[in-house]
Amino acid sequence: MRNKRYILASLITLLTGVIYVTVQAQKKNVAQRATFSGHWKAKEAISMGGNIFCSYDASDRMASKSMKIVEQVNFLTIENADSNAASAKSREKLTFDGKTRQINHSQGNRKTFSVNLSNDGQTMTIKSIVYFMTGTPYKVNVQQQAYTNVTEVWNLSKDGKSIAVLAKAKSNIWNEERTWKTVFDKIN
Repeated sequence: MRNKRYILASLITLLTGVIYVTVQAQKKNVAQRATFSGHWKAKEAISMGGNIFCSYDASDRMASKSMKIVEQVNFLTIENADSNAASAKSREKLTFDGKTRQINHSQGNRKTFSVNLSNDGQTMTIKSIVYFMTGTPYKVNVQQQAYTNVTEVWNLSKDGKSIAVLAKAKSNIWNEERTWKTVFDKIN
């Protein structure tokens, strides 16, 4: 009788161990989160919605209605995909560390920016200052340094099929703060 109980207890322990190991070894079905990677298209460029198009170099991502994004662990790259001309294309690397970086364009035009990604990877915030040369009122051929402060909040939809970019801007050439929304749809 004692042997039977001992054998039964051993079998139960062994069976419990086998079931536990089998369950742990099975691959769990974890839904993959959507990413910013892909080819995206909008009806108008981000900068057009706030009527700040003149602040940007022609090849800047803010002036593009179409962009290709490749997301990595700590950064993403955005390629302006509007034009077939190599001279009009640009590739911007956005690193998610919050550090300020700079892109120099031409003749006094430059952009400083920093990028943060939310913990869930679905929201990206880009803060930038665009410096550019603009004409001086009532003076022929005299240019002055202008700047535009822009904050963009990129919200990736849960299904990964659209990105809503909520932007706000203020410049030293206009007084009010401008806000607008641009939606990019995934096309691949």
